Amino acid sequence: MSVDSGQTGWSSTGHVYDQHCRVLLHHAAPLRVWQPCPVPCTAARPCTAVNCLDQHVEKSPNRVALIWERDEPGTAVHVTYRELLDLTCRLANTLKKYGIQKGDKVAIYMPVSPLSVASMLACARIGAVHSVVFAGFSAESLAGRIVDSGCKAVITYNQGVRGGRIIELKRTVDEAVKNCPSIKHVFVAQRTDNKVQMGDCDIPLEEEMTKAASVCTPESMDSEDMLFMLYTSGSTGKPKGIVHTQAGYLLYAALTHKYVFDYQQGDVFGCVADIGWITGHSYVVYGPLCNGATSVLFESTPLYPDPGRYWEVVQRLKINQFYAAPTAIRLLLNYGEEWVKKYDRSSLKTLGSVGEPINKEAWQWFYQVVGEGRCTLVDTWWQTETGGICIAPRPSEEKAEIVPAMAMRPFFGIVPVLMDENGKVIEGNDVSGALCIAQPWPGMARTIYGDHQRFVDVYFRAYPGYYFTGDGAYRTKQGYYQITGRTDDVINISGHRLGTAEIEDAMADHPEVPETAVIGYPHKIKGEGAFAFVVLKEQVAHVDRVKEELKTIVASKIAKYAVPDHILVVKRLPKTRSGKIMRRLLRKVVTEQSNNMGDVTTLDDPSVVKEILDAYQKYKEKSSS
Repeated sequence: MSVDSGQTGWSSTGHVYDQHCRVLLHHAAPLRVWQPCPVPCTAARPCTAVNCLDQHVEKSPNRVALIWERDEPGTAVHVTYRELLDLTCRLANTLKKYGIQKGDKVAIYMPVSPLSVASMLACARIGAVHSVVFAGFSAESLAGRIVDSGCKAVITYNQGVRGGRIIELKRTVDEAVKNCPSIKHVFVAQRTDNKVQMGDCDIPLEEEMTKAASVCTPESMDSEDMLFMLYTSGSTGKPKGIVHTQAGYLLYAALTHKYVFDYQQGDVFGCVADIGWITGHSYVVYGPLCNGATSVLFESTPLYPDPGRYWEVVQRLKINQFYAAPTAIRLLLNYGEEWVKKYDRSSLKTLGSVGEPINKEAWQWFYQVVGEGRCTLVDTWWQTETGGICIAPRPSEEKAEIVPAMAMRPFFGIVPVLMDENGKVIEGNDVSGALCIAQPWPGMARTIYGDHQRFVDVYFRAYPGYYFTGDGAYRTKQGYYQITGRTDDVINISGHRLGTAEIEDAMADHPEVPETAVIGYPHKIKGEGAFAFVVLKEQVAHVDRVKEELKTIVASKIAKYAVPDHILVVKRLPKTRSGKIMRRLLRKVVTEQSNNMGDVTTLDDPSVVKEILDAYQKYKEKSSS
């Protein structure tokens, strides 16, 4: 794999530039911050949408930009770059007609589709800031994100379709906007033929788009203007609105897409992530489209209508790069090899895993069975905050080794370091520590919307002068990086980061539950699952009923994937004398490491450990019987 130094790179003055020599960002390394470029720029500054659409329409208007693999098997829809530009401009003009302008925030509550991609690009074209909210989130979660960001409008579908089931998206939006005074309009597109109730602020989107002009002059944008915000979980109960800007983010998404996956013009790139997550932003939409790629939009599930769905799609669409979460791979592994081998996968060149560390068994199955031992498999490590892939086996020297289930090599410009408990850099190899990044890179987040101090506190205060990832890592004897998992109270369920405090806050709304503590535990399919320890008020008679009510509360306040797999009722929680819950002890109980509890002298009453162990053993015995 060769690196084309003539396209994008670092200039001798320290500026990041693109192939048109437009200065994008100024790298002020000693300050460890990104600053707007101080060099005057005489060239035009087109918005992100131009780089993703117009430049390709000029050269290859009939090249396929998107292949929408709808939920209904075998019903793929191909959209060319010309058609996507038309769709985007009409949608952008519709937004402008209803008062959306540069700097306004727009919530997008849609599953993956050409129209949802066009919604993102339409916002970018007029300088509005999009906030995509995963279309599986509850009305309360959606409302919280709308209120925090101050969105003026929501774009949604009447209904969603996934795994053969109808999802009532408009109904969820209606419930959410009751508590969102900033919302002026709800744009409603039609995914199904079913009618939904339309109110005074609701606008039939496609109907309005047919009236709109098919040309929309793009807004001129500064490199550091906001492109989008995307909410991610933290160790506190409140999600964080991570802000990404125009030039640096797009540059980094495009470069990582090209070099990590060895993307070549004409390839069909298949990332099966939802646009509600950063993977969908960077490797379904912005990275591939900036590179003029054909990007697959996968609306369905790995098991619908059967466990061969992914591989049938690979065969039919002739996908060259396939990027998926380890959760899906572990799930499909359980169904055996026959569902994979039933289909021709000879088009595949590169496989990728994303969202969480992949275990060796799943890696070997993905590599040997799906990739037939001939495809490059890249285990990628990155975060919502990093904008794009930071550590991956490729790019590298041609035919360089790939160690199974390991991210391995930092991408261009990424300088990882491991830190000890005293905040000192750990030198040498065969060492473990907190994973930090020592210098800025184009795709890094710029702030948490409305709370820059939180941004500083979360990412830069623990290790001053370094970006703290929140993950631990091991540097091997050869100098490769192995991600070992979170170091804070964030769990990773099926590739979705979720703060334990969010689940605890939701459960605390139950009148019979004064205290809860939620931890992550290893889950064979999901990677991690949520395990809740719950203290009930005295004389609660219907314990099982309370447990079901708690699950319902979490599903309605956050999402169904956040519902704990296990809820264990205990008399009290292990607390220090200052009242802090010692969650590490609860993890030891659940992972059955009770013979290695460590220091418990700081507990207010060490006997609580035996109480919880006894309760856990009884729960296990009851569950197994």
